[in-house]
Amino acid sequence: MILVLPGRKPEATPLGLVVDRTDPNAPLIRVSGDLAFATAGPLRVEIDRMLVDHPPAIVLDFGELLFIDSTGLSVIVHAWREGQQGGTAIQLRSTPRFLTTILDMTGVTGLLARPLAASGGYRSPTAGRAPSPPAASA
Repeated sequence: MILVLPGRKPEATPLGLVVDRTDPNAPLIRVSGDLAFATAGPLRVEIDRMLVDHPPAIVLDFGELLFIDSTGLSVIVHAWREGQQGGTAIQLRSTPRFLTTILDMTGVTGLLARPLAASGGYRSPTAGRAPSPPAASA
């Protein structure tokens, strides 16, 4: 799926990334410009670098995103899938309306909302939460 504003060529604006590791529990990547086939590689590489450290969350800020295609969307899904395996939640911030629409239409919003799967000795989805009350018996 490609959404292009009238009079605008896809991939016309270079991808910009600003990485902020100030909070090691939730490093941040600010994404600007066009996230598309020709530009998505550096974001995927940076996400993979962050996932090596297994932070509780990675925040992707899309406040300055101008365009996304299916390759850009696949980078978000890749981040979610790899995060699930290592105990890292992927959080999106400042999503433009067009991105929110695409995420909803493709079901990616639902993926991102899922709790982390318990795996491989990493942080469980309930880590840091108060224990649930015991279930009532019949």
